[in-house]
This record gives sequence, structure tokens and C-alpha cells, in this order.
Amino acid sequence: MSSEATQPAKVFVVDDEPMLLELAAMIIKSMGCDVQVYRDPEVALKEFITVMPDLVITDYAMGRMSGMDLIRECRRIKPDQKMILISGTVDEHVFADALVRPDRFISKPYQFSEFSSCIRELLAQK
Repeated sequence: MSSEATQPAKVFVVDDEPMLLELAAMIIKSMGCDVQVYRDPEVALKEFITVMPDLVITDYAMGRMSGMDLIRECRRIKPDQKMILISGTVDEHVFADALVRPDRFISKPYQFSEFSSCIRELLAQK
């Protein structure tokens, strides 16, 4: 007997720093979510199309494709996609004039409580 309410939330985490990916995955798994991690935003985008996660958490600076590029592409496919942008190199000004913005922004290094409460808040809106 499986219902929508008992399915764990699907969360994608995209960051090119392996240690930060691992940390985020541990936090999210401890919250009872199904988490998939990606070091390459282009690979994450390909998977996004088939999986349609409940939440995408992305770093800003990742080489060829930025977190803002990923957010824009995900929202083009699924306009109501919940998105969190994380960065240790930029602040909210990076998307101040953008047409497509993340739902939340978190600065690195982040606090466990800030990260988990932001995730809970956005997943509660699904």
C-alpha cells in the first residue's frame, strides 16, 4: 500500500565539491528524503527531466554551467520547481535582476539548522 504521502521527498544536490556534496547528502538523508548527488550540473539536468525531484539544491560556481543556469533550465522544464542556491563566492545580488530566481539563498559555510529548516520549509510547500 503506497500513497503519495508516504513517498520520501526527492532532492537533488548539485555541487562540484565532493566533501560538500557528501555533507549535504548526509543532512538530507537524515531528514528522511531520497537524495541524489551530482558533481556536474549538465548531468543533473539530464536526470532532472526523468526524475522531476521535489527540490533542487545547487551551488553557484561550477564551471561551464552555473547554479543560476541550472535554475533557469529546471524552471523552463518545470516552472514551479523548488530551488535553493548555495554559494561561498557570491551573494543574493547575483540574481537581483534575474528573471528566474531561486526560492532561497544560503551562504557557505552554512549552519546545519539553517540548511535543514530551509529544506523542510520548501518541501512543506509541495
